[in-house]
Amino acid sequence: MEKIIDIGKYIETVVIWLTENLDGLFDFIKNVGNGFIEGFEWLMLGIPFYLFIALFALLAYFKVGRGGAVFTALGLTLIYLLGFWVETIETLALIFVSTIIALVQAIPLGIWAAKNANVNKVVRPILDFMQTMPAFVYLIPAVLFFSIGKLPGAFATVIFAMPPAVRLTTLGIQQVPQDVVEAARAFGATNRQILFKIELPLATKTIFTGVNQTIMMALSMVVIAGMIAAGGLGEKVLEGINNLDIGLGFESGFAVVILAIILDRITQSFSKKDNHGSMNKIKFLFRKKQKD
Repeated sequence: MEKIIDIGKYIETVVIWLTENLDGLFDFIKNVGNGFIEGFEWLMLGIPFYLFIALFALLAYFKVGRGGAVFTALGLTLIYLLGFWVETIETLALIFVSTIIALVQAIPLGIWAAKNANVNKVVRPILDFMQTMPAFVYLIPAVLFFSIGKLPGAFATVIFAMPPAVRLTTLGIQQVPQDVVEAARAFGATNRQILFKIELPLATKTIFTGVNQTIMMALSMVVIAGMIAAGGLGEKVLEGINNLDIGLGFESGFAVVILAIILDRITQSFSKKDNHGSMNKIKFLFRKKQKD
C-alpha cells in the first residue's frame, strides 16, 4: 500500500539536521558520558571480586534478610566462576549511570506533573509513547547522534527506563492525603516545606517502586544495547545468538537473570518502607507548631 502520510521522513530530516549541525555538542556529550560510565567501571573493577560480593551480600542481608544475602553471595560467585565478572560490572555501571540520569530527570518531572494538571495532560501521552515504542527503535537515533559504544546504549536506556519513575512519582504525590497538606498550609507551611517535609516523605514508598521499575527496565534495555557494542552481558547474549552457541547464550542469559533478581529484591525492599514513621513525624511537627 502506498504511503499517504510519511511521518518517518520528517523525523529522519530532523535527526539528520541535528547530527549535521550539533556534531560538536554530541561529541562533547559522548566524551563526558563515556568518561562517567568508564569511571564507574574502573571504580567497581578496582574492588576485589570477593569484597564486592561481600558488600552486596551485606546490603542484601540488611534490606532483604538472610535468604537474600545467601542468594546474592551464591549468585554473584557463580557469575564470577562462569567468567562473566567483567561483563557483569560493565552492565552494572551502565545500569547505575542510566538510572541516575533517568531519575534526575524523572522525579522533578513527576513532581511538576503532580502539581500542575496541564503539565500532566502533556506528559502522559509522551510517556505512553516512550513506553510503547519498540525498544530497538531508540537505538537508531542513539547511534546517529553518538556512534556505537557505551553512551548510545545509556542514551537509549534512559529514554526507555524513565516513564515508570515519572508516573509513580506523580502518583505518589497525588496520593498524599489532602487533609494533611491543608493542615500544614493552615499552620503556615510554605509550598517548599510541604513538598520536602510532607509530600515526598509520604510518597517515598511509591517513588521507590518507580525506582525499582526503572532499574529493571534499564537492565532489559542494557541487554538490547549489546547490539550497538555497549558491552556487558548483553554483548555476550548477542554473541551466543549470532554464533548459535547454546552454551554461551544460556550462561550469559542466566547471569542476567541472577543480576536482575538481586537488583529487584534489594530495590523492592526500599519500596516496602512503611510510611507510619513519616506520618508520626509530621504529627509531631504539627503538635510542636501548636504549642509554639
